[in-house]
Amino acid sequence: MAIADTDIERLRESVSIVDTIQGYVQLRRVGRNWVGLCPFHAEKSGSFNVREETRRYKCFGCGASGDVFKFIQEIEHLDFVGAIEHIAGKAGYQLTYTTGGQSKDRQRSKQLTEIMAQAVEWYHNRLLTAPDARVARDYLRDRGLSGDVAREFKLGWAPDDWDALSRDIGVSIDLLRETGLGFVNKRGKPQDSFRARVMFPIFRDSGEPVAFGGRVLPGSADPAKYKNSPETAIYAKSKTLYGLNWAKAEIVTADEVIVCEGYTDVIGFQRSGIKRAVATCGTALTEDHVRLLKRFATKVVLAFDADKAGQGAAERFYEWEQRYKVQVSVAHFPQGKDPGDLANSDPTALASAVANAQPFLGFRLQRVLDAGSVTSPESRSRTAEQAMAVINEHPDTNVRKIYAGQVATHVGIPVVDLVKLAERGIRKPTINISASPNSRRSESAEFVVLALMFSQWEIIANWLSEALFTDEVNRRAFLSVAQAEGNVSKALELADPEAREVLERAAVADVETQPIREAWNLLSAAVRRELAHRVTLSDPEQIRIDRSARLLLENLEVPTMAESSAEQLLGWLNLRVGEHE
Repeated sequence: MAIADTDIERLRESVSIVDTIQGYVQLRRVGRNWVGLCPFHAEKSGSFNVREETRRYKCFGCGASGDVFKFIQEIEHLDFVGAIEHIAGKAGYQLTYTTGGQSKDRQRSKQLTEIMAQAVEWYHNRLLTAPDARVARDYLRDRGLSGDVAREFKLGWAPDDWDALSRDIGVSIDLLRETGLGFVNKRGKPQDSFRARVMFPIFRDSGEPVAFGGRVLPGSADPAKYKNSPETAIYAKSKTLYGLNWAKAEIVTADEVIVCEGYTDVIGFQRSGIKRAVATCGTALTEDHVRLLKRFATKVVLAFDADKAGQGAAERFYEWEQRYKVQVSVAHFPQGKDPGDLANSDPTALASAVANAQPFLGFRLQRVLDAGSVTSPESRSRTAEQAMAVINEHPDTNVRKIYAGQVATHVGIPVVDLVKLAERGIRKPTINISASPNSRRSESAEFVVLALMFSQWEIIANWLSEALFTDEVNRRAFLSVAQAEGNVSKALELADPEAREVLERAAVADVETQPIREAWNLLSAAVRRELAHRVTLSDPEQIRIDRSARLLLENLEVPTMAESSAEQLLGWLNLRVGEHE
């Protein structure tokens, strides 16, 4: 009995050599490599190198080298089959055993990939030279995909003919059927699987062609816009990503991968100079995809509408973040635009969208807050409930509590109330906000800060700005207190009637909290709001500045860096708000 050769290859492609070796050796990332002390000889300085991109390890001290199977053989003292079974068991991969030996499987796999390579060239040459491909060339030219682009990505044309490929390629119909390129029709005749379609060849990350995606031209009577190769002995959709063969080097360098929905989106990113984009092949993002991507990067940017994923998918993303130690974020594009469109109309917007990508939960939460209303107690309650339902999908209590504070500031509910809901993780929370006039703003984060301006003026004053206040009445109240420098009587004289009513309650409010932390909470919420409205910027300098603001937000939670970060964020916010005036 032997292990199926296809299983060995898929296991080799799907298992992270870095993750596997880290179970035995403490590694640290240095450039493209992971470095540590060699487990095969005694040493004091790390000469043991692992590279995920090539799936190899090498010790420059003792010369030990190999792939993940060789490492397990050596470290666990197993033979080749035992090493494969060990790795498969750890990965939860079900192996298939054959009686014909591995050589036949390897030979058949090689034969099928060679046939696919022939088909790639055949379709590609038809696109470039055939008279009937003129309509396809015109379509690609309109999409900005002609000439060098078509050649770089080996785009092709499947003619509107029953069996052109089957006749010309010189391969038996049985083999064409195994590759998904052809079939026997009802009349018992060979027939091509792809007809009258622009062809996008799909390659393994190692460069071998394994499948195709075919797109109909505009105006076609065929209702299926895209047709994809079926799964075969050499092609598994859930483990294959379009464009990874071209993008992997850039992905490793940037430690970031962009995941798109379509082939033209990947090409659009490439044309715009962002060469780290891949696409799923007609499926949703799967755990196998994430496992594959982890070999190359720890940051995953979704370049499609994350709301389409739904709650179940969201929970899977959070699970994958924890299991594979990746960070999932979402790039926001202008309404109605996708990366392929922007590559033609506004390429710099692609860079902006990726640079300003929000954490997955933050993106979904902002969608809820933007869509919700805070004009009445009832709408504030409803918005808070919807927001907390999204937050409580996340498995990490601390993450939920941080986002709960953001919601509390937005809707004007005591932070402690929503933090309690976050701690409990209730999926369908119920929140009641009193409609009485005296409670309208009495416990909001903004009101707390106004009260602290009277009792802790010297401590809190330098950390405040009118840009922190979303409630118009609270903003005017703040301006009155600021002009009065914390003096109650003078502030009441300066305030208009609505603002005076708020200040009268704030002056007698019993607030026991940390004044600077309350100010920083308001600052954090205001910066996040401003960043959410700046995701369509295309100026590279502004993109860089905004990226720095996002980093400062993270540092605001680090005690030794919080004060400096808050100072810089307040200056950044005041400048941004000044741009609007």
